[in-house]
Amino acid sequence: MSEENYSFTITAENVGSRLDKAITELCENLSRNAVQRLLEEGNITVKGKNIDKNYRLKIGDEVSVTIPAPISSVIEPQNIELNIVYEDSDLLIVNKNKGMVVHPALGNRDGTLVNALLYHCSGSLSGINGVSRPGIVHRIDKDTSGLLIVAKNDHAHNFLAAQIKEHSFTRIYEAVVIGSIKVDSGKVDAPIGRHPIERKRMAVTDKNSRNAVTHYEVIADYSGYTHLKLHLETGRTHQIRVHMAYIGHPVLGDMVYGPSKLFKGLNGQCLHARTIGFIHPSTGEYMEFSSDLPEYFNNVLQILKAKN
Repeated sequence: MSEENYSFTITAENVGSRLDKAITELCENLSRNAVQRLLEEGNITVKGKNIDKNYRLKIGDEVSVTIPAPISSVIEPQNIELNIVYEDSDLLIVNKNKGMVVHPALGNRDGTLVNALLYHCSGSLSGINGVSRPGIVHRIDKDTSGLLIVAKNDHAHNFLAAQIKEHSFTRIYEAVVIGSIKVDSGKVDAPIGRHPIERKRMAVTDKNSRNAVTHYEVIADYSGYTHLKLHLETGRTHQIRVHMAYIGHPVLGDMVYGPSKLFKGLNGQCLHARTIGFIHPSTGEYMEFSSDLPEYFNNVLQILKAKN
């Protein structure tokens, strides 16, 4: 099946209705939950702009709905080497390589972390996020390296997801950003939602957004660059990348939110998920894991130190 597109011009019959409710009525094949997910993903626009689900429709509003082509429900297990830091009957911790996609999507149907997990775990993964994202409690971007937790059953998945929602799940990153940050530490508290025009990007916005908080601490200052430690209080899509760009210090190598200029020896953003900590779903014990900075990150630091 291919992508489906629908367009509606609002008449008096739907004036004053909530956007999500009206689309559910206009597209009989879509549930309210499906509509709300499409809104969150930027696939529904009014007059070409992303709008909050609570928006009340006006006469003459042009509404566009895009239903992406479904991903095949058959995901093949693949014997791909994984760097597993910890594993038990409830969960495992993977140190993901830079360049690996977490789950299948358009353009990346295989070679993903999920393909590798299905092979390694013989299908024993939580099913809460559906067939395309088995076991995936949270994710990190393709070009972000580092630690990721995977749930092997639904109890573990729900238990871990609740900690993320309650902001009690520890996630600490390291990054190199462009520019010198003049304070030792700080906080970015700015809501993140879909970009109003470019739906594949995120942005700091008050429209159809969720609160987002990132704490940062300077590790080292180089000539025109800063090595940061970042603690996620919330976990929004592209949060660190969006927040750092918002305060004028985009992550080095981030060609989506930063300057479209390559840094020698770096392919994608210089961002590493270094530490995660959580309460174990069965034992109730707090566990914390850290990973070394990968080779690409250390290479960048060596280049910056040589320029200093």
